[in-house]
Amino acid sequence: MSTAEAKVTEHIPTANVEAAVPVGAAAEISQPPSTLDLILDRSFRRSTWIIAWFIVALMFWLVLSIGRQAMPAVRAYGIGFLTTSTWDPNKAQFGILPAICGTMYSSMLGLFIGTMFGLAIAIFLSEGFLANGLTSLLVLVHLEDKRPFASIPDRLEDFLKITVELLAAVPSVVYGLWGIFVVIPLIRPTADWLHGHLGWIPFFGTSLSGPGLMPASIVLAIMVLPTISAISRDALVAVPPKMREAAFGMGATRWEAILAVFVPTAATGIFGAVILGFGRALGETMALAMLAGNANVISWSLFSPANTLAALLANHFPEADGVEVGALMYAALVLLAITLVVNVVGTLILQRADANLKGLR
Repeated sequence: MSTAEAKVTEHIPTANVEAAVPVGAAAEISQPPSTLDLILDRSFRRSTWIIAWFIVALMFWLVLSIGRQAMPAVRAYGIGFLTTSTWDPNKAQFGILPAICGTMYSSMLGLFIGTMFGLAIAIFLSEGFLANGLTSLLVLVHLEDKRPFASIPDRLEDFLKITVELLAAVPSVVYGLWGIFVVIPLIRPTADWLHGHLGWIPFFGTSLSGPGLMPASIVLAIMVLPTISAISRDALVAVPPKMREAAFGMGATRWEAILAVFVPTAATGIFGAVILGFGRALGETMALAMLAGNANVISWSLFSPANTLAALLANHFPEADGVEVGALMYAALVLLAITLVVNVVGTLILQRADANLKGLR
């Protein structure tokens, strides 16, 4: 043994190492996987592979089955089905242009309202505004050290978070009834005033006589609010602490750091939440069937009755005959195509935004 090896050996506490590592522990750690481990590992890997491809096959089967039933209507009406406004089963005349416009208009309006409030709630919860405010209030009344009161800020913040998430558990028919008996009477005076004084603006061109785009969009915004706020909050919480410290270290105020650093860094997650909310809004059925008005008209007015593809399907399927069933399946195919296009475009934009923001993380 060389002199260097002897010196190294002298500094190794052999007794301590032997005491710390039980006999046979190294052998147990280095054991190869058993036959059962290999079987379980391969079974799990193959089962996940099968489930993933089953979902893909299920999606293709769904599209093909709807397309097969819609094919007679596709041949009969062609592109004119998408560009006409008449829906008359007695004359076998079908067109879904008002439903397409109503679907996109109500979804984008509801998404705009829901995104504003959802992002505000996400910032409010992720940055601890509620907890900090309540803590300051407890300090003023000298109750911050009292055991029953010290945990109130965190509990109230958790309660608010759970309450917002529970909005997703409310059935859509309940939202529809709430919209009829609460939202419409609540906004009707304002809608009538806007129509009376600013009726020359296309957005206020009609009065709110009952169901319309605005009450439907408000209810739709509340329905997408939990999705947008929850995912946006998770994205904001995931902003690296070092980036937060760097923003404040450079002299940024709290709101400057939030708007110029935290939100742009979390933009990928926030945009993903918006895309999910948009998908939910496009497919919403019962609440819009009760609140949109089910009118085959195209109008820029926020207070005009309208129709959506999902509401059209829900209202006409129970009494549809053979010819109308084919037209409804054609409408379902169009709704499915719109949803798929929105999700694909959203995914592409999301990937591009994520690539642009990699340098910030």
